[in-house]
Amino acid sequence: MLIFAIEILGTIAFAVSGSALAIKKQMDLLGVIVLGLTTAIGGGIIRDVIIGVIPPSSVQDTIYAKVSIATSLLVFLIAYIYRDRPIKYSFKLVYNNLLLVSDSIGLGLFTVVGINAAYHRLNSPGFFLILVGVVTGVGGGLVRDIMAGDKPYIFVKHIYASASILGAIVCIYLWDISGENIAMLAGTSVVFLIRFLAARFKLDLPII
Repeated sequence: MLIFAIEILGTIAFAVSGSALAIKKQMDLLGVIVLGLTTAIGGGIIRDVIIGVIPPSSVQDTIYAKVSIATSLLVFLIAYIYRDRPIKYSFKLVYNNLLLVSDSIGLGLFTVVGINAAYHRLNSPGFFLILVGVVTGVGGGLVRDIMAGDKPYIFVKHIYASASILGAIVCIYLWDISGENIAMLAGTSVVFLIRFLAARFKLDLPII
């Protein structure tokens, strides 16, 4: 039940980030739904292919797709209702904050969900668990940005993939010490905290 709740929350968070980007790109209703759906279930599909779950769980159980579509429709409806109304902050600021929060929540939750799936299905070393966790966390956002024609967010903004890696390491380290529930909560918290601090203090990895 806990894992299901985490997956649903992560699905909603990523669907919000995908549909918000689609609206910013001035896509139509179908584009908003497709981008929201892709962002929400893309990482999980990649994860399942890696660990040998065929067909992927998000295809076997349509609840994730339904939640993604419903969330995307709601985001579109809210944006449509408020399209002509003045807001306190600029759209760019609202969008950036929405993307930061929803993406960070989805990233943290899906990173630990990926680790949990790989841990219980395969007897794998820590490196593989980290790989699966990070792929689950960043996969949907990576596909989203490619479809939207943007440089992948995970490589250029506020220590994104690196936060997922560190959160995965913390989760795996605590797994046998504190139990999987505490480990997953700690891993998610580390990802969100790093993303928040990186955005707050404008921290990025070095570039040339």
